[in-house]
Amino acid sequence: MGKRGRRSSSKRSDLSDLVPDEIMSSGGVEDDVPQGERKTVTDFCYLLDKSKQLFNGLRDLPQYGQKQWQSYFGRTFDVYTKLWKFQQQHRQILDTRYGLKRWQIGEIASKIGQLYYHYYLRTSETSYLNEAFSFYSAIRQRSYYSQVNKEDRPELVVKKLRYYARFIVVCLLLNKLDIVKELVKELSDEIEDYTHRFNTEDQVEWNLVLQEVAAFIEADPVMVLNDDNTIVIIANRLIEGGSPMLEQGMIVGQLTLADALIIGNCNNQVKFSELTVDMFRMLQALEREPMNLSTQMNKPGLQDPSEKPAKRENPHKYLLYKPTFSQLFTFLAASFKELPANSVLLIYLSATGVFPTGRSDYEGPYDFGGVLTNSNRDVLNGDSLHKRNQSYKEMHCLHPGDLYPFTRKPLFIIVDSSNSVAYKNFTNLFGQPLVCLLSPTVYPKALQDQSQRGSLFTLFLNNPLMAFLFICGLSSMRKGLWEKCQEYVRKINRDIAQLMTHSRSIDQSFLQFFGDEFLRLLLTRFVFCSATIRLHKSFRETLNYPETYPPLPKEDTVENIHVQKHILELASILDVRNMFRESTMNEY
Repeated sequence: MGKRGRRSSSKRSDLSDLVPDEIMSSGGVEDDVPQGERKTVTDFCYLLDKSKQLFNGLRDLPQYGQKQWQSYFGRTFDVYTKLWKFQQQHRQILDTRYGLKRWQIGEIASKIGQLYYHYYLRTSETSYLNEAFSFYSAIRQRSYYSQVNKEDRPELVVKKLRYYARFIVVCLLLNKLDIVKELVKELSDEIEDYTHRFNTEDQVEWNLVLQEVAAFIEADPVMVLNDDNTIVIIANRLIEGGSPMLEQGMIVGQLTLADALIIGNCNNQVKFSELTVDMFRMLQALEREPMNLSTQMNKPGLQDPSEKPAKRENPHKYLLYKPTFSQLFTFLAASFKELPANSVLLIYLSATGVFPTGRSDYEGPYDFGGVLTNSNRDVLNGDSLHKRNQSYKEMHCLHPGDLYPFTRKPLFIIVDSSNSVAYKNFTNLFGQPLVCLLSPTVYPKALQDQSQRGSLFTLFLNNPLMAFLFICGLSSMRKGLWEKCQEYVRKINRDIAQLMTHSRSIDQSFLQFFGDEFLRLLLTRFVFCSATIRLHKSFRETLNYPETYPPLPKEDTVENIHVQKHILELASILDVRNMFRESTMNEY
């Protein structure tokens, strides 16, 4: 930090490169410029320079750890607050004396939008997404970038294109799909104009951006329609009363989900801006619906605790797209280190399976394979890894044994992979609460083709009704019927919660996690998923079924007769009961 401070003070004394020549000149007509106006331009240039330095410095901050970056972000917001207000108050002087262009105002607003977005990534507080949206939206409404295309500067057009891409990400996270579609159309036109006017090499990359976002929008397998056939936007974050309520006197743990690592390393899955569909769905399952912040452009996240909403915050999240093993381990260690007392760390792995190469006499936590981590390309140069001695373990793999050191604190693991069962071979060495929810390793052929649009297992954890409709072959539904079914799914979840807390044979780890709203919802949705799949006629093999570590008591959960009756009733409401077996009880 010290070096960065010295660098900025050295620049402070020489602003001649930022201030237009006619202001700095000492002769001729320029002397007529009043001293006050000259000072206004100089002050603006200082704030602009300082804001750029601080913004660029954000890249040097460590991405992991929750403490080091806060004061730096606060200083950056302070400067941008002053800069934004300053250009509003002195717009006329800056227009005439500095030659301030509208795209430059847009650039400042875009940076503030980026700041709020990155603050959301750092804090997981969804309200900051609304703040980012308001600044990005203002740029579009006020046409700040409209004149860029008239200037013969391709780098300015690229700034405009990047602004569109960032705005689309924020709108996706806020489920503003109607605006996303408008932005995609505008971005497409801008890319076409850009490639037509400038002989650029990045045309293919920008067209790929368009393809990615189009595929991302179409990833949901079911459309909910209003009576006029317009699409209903489905919100998948936690709402008030969305998690099954605990009964009076119900004995559950007091643990709180504080931190989550969301890891995406699936080959060929739809993604946009380093966010796969599975990652996107899981992060929404771990967030509350956003509220508007009362204070615009105040220091975000630095208000007095009394100003904060009474409702508990979202768990903090790290989003890791195709991390290497060392990156993953670094973030995991940082999360583990900073985990507060009586808190839970959640690890979500959506990744391609890595299978063991051979059998050994002793089978330990490194003998069952695991899930893929990314490899640095230079490691793979020369001999293929798979040509090495079969007795070596795959090094670009997260094995169950790699997570053992972190079971010293409460750990909740979700593995969505073709080799998820590797994590069945866990041992609870330290007696702390530990649960692994494991996806099916094989899906029926009819559903396998859809894996590019996201995993069925994660869809069940994010939106169980949509997953239910998908496996029943229903691709659209009227809003009224959707809401009726949603209410019924909530009732099933409440009954599952009751069954789990009343079970005499359930492992205590499950109940330890049951006091947290997010984890309770994930656990009841898991049981709903598993019970549904076991009844559905297309899922015939045991490899089609999700599993857990430690095992759940089947008769109280995934094969409970009351849960099965509820699922068959839901199927009847949707007129798809013929797709389900009437009961699995007589098969066991």
